[in-house]
Amino acid sequence: MPTFTYVARARSGAKQRGSLVATNKQAAMQMLAQRGLTADKLSEKAGAAKGPGKVNKRVKSADLLVFTRQLSTIVSAGLPLLQGLDILADQTDDPNFSATIEGVAQDVESGETFSDALRKFPKAFPDLYVSMVRAGEAGGDLDGVLLQLADYLEATEDLKRRIRSAMTYPVVAFGMILLIATGLIVFVVPQFAEIFNSFGRQLPAPTRVLIAVSNFLRTWYASGAIVLAIVAIIVFFRMYGSTSAGRYNLDALRLRMPVFGNLQRKVAISRFTRTLSTLTRSGVAILQALEIVERTAGNEVYARAIRQAGDSVRNGETLAEPLTRSEVFPAMVTRMIAVGEKTGALEQMLMKISDFYDSEVRAMVDQLTSLIEPILIGLMGLVVGGIVIALFMPILQLSSLVQS
Repeated sequence: MPTFTYVARARSGAKQRGSLVATNKQAAMQMLAQRGLTADKLSEKAGAAKGPGKVNKRVKSADLLVFTRQLSTIVSAGLPLLQGLDILADQTDDPNFSATIEGVAQDVESGETFSDALRKFPKAFPDLYVSMVRAGEAGGDLDGVLLQLADYLEATEDLKRRIRSAMTYPVVAFGMILLIATGLIVFVVPQFAEIFNSFGRQLPAPTRVLIAVSNFLRTWYASGAIVLAIVAIIVFFRMYGSTSAGRYNLDALRLRMPVFGNLQRKVAISRFTRTLSTLTRSGVAILQALEIVERTAGNEVYARAIRQAGDSVRNGETLAEPLTRSEVFPAMVTRMIAVGEKTGALEQMLMKISDFYDSEVRAMVDQLTSLIEPILIGLMGLVVGGIVIALFMPILQLSSLVQS
């Protein structure tokens, strides 16, 4: 159905702008009249919005964060939810997200609950989002839940940004090292090899190895072999990672990586505790919350531990007991959860754990950034210096023979 933008006057004389979805212009006029508005201007929006189910594309986490915080402000200010959705759909820059919001608004206007309307767009609004909104609707605290969601999304986005910054620098720097080394071997070494051939003497072993590598890389089949090897490795890991056992083994391997494995553990624990705390504080039942946390764990090792914990809780155990048996959560975490369960302050305890591990991640990222830089500089010096030494060894030997 087409989308119409309007400029209308309320009975008080105040002007309002917005958009709505209707079958035609006459139906749009009737909808405005039902809201107590008189249209001054009504026009069909270019690139008419799609109806529910037709637009179901992923939304940037930053856009979802802005939408949630703005909607929380609108609802807490006393504006109707439908009017807030119309406003946000009109001012959202992403046309796909705008069409999604309009689809949600159309469903709400037709009588569905906000959470049911959101559920039709799973790529834009994940299970965690929908479940918290449903709990907020049931408890009559939608604006408070939206504010909690915005805080949660903001904390999650900040954590992702820190991890990306920690991973991007070493990857780019290592790529530069490989590029420089390849350039030296492919373009510089052959020039020296021609000079060395005129010596008529056996070259040192490092120099012979370097020239052999250069000759190999300069052949046409070497490039093809390297590309095929890289593609084969990527395809293998993708296929292996698509299986349940492969995904678990690869995630377990990542957790055993030096330095970065410890960082991923801290991130997984922080995500688990923050998500579970946010869900339970919003009124989501513990079993449903554990199911959602399992899907958003980000690591199959922790997802499996959470799944087993959910089964144990369903059978009457406390949450701390199966988490302790899993041996993937530190003793401090399980003991604090046990205390939270006994005192009835599980949500607050989970949030304290999350804040602690967030600070640990921040400190670790800062340490990694300061530590990786000298390591990479040393690696670059080792690689480039090794190539230079291998090139100059025959020249130094020749110089000593001349002097003798």
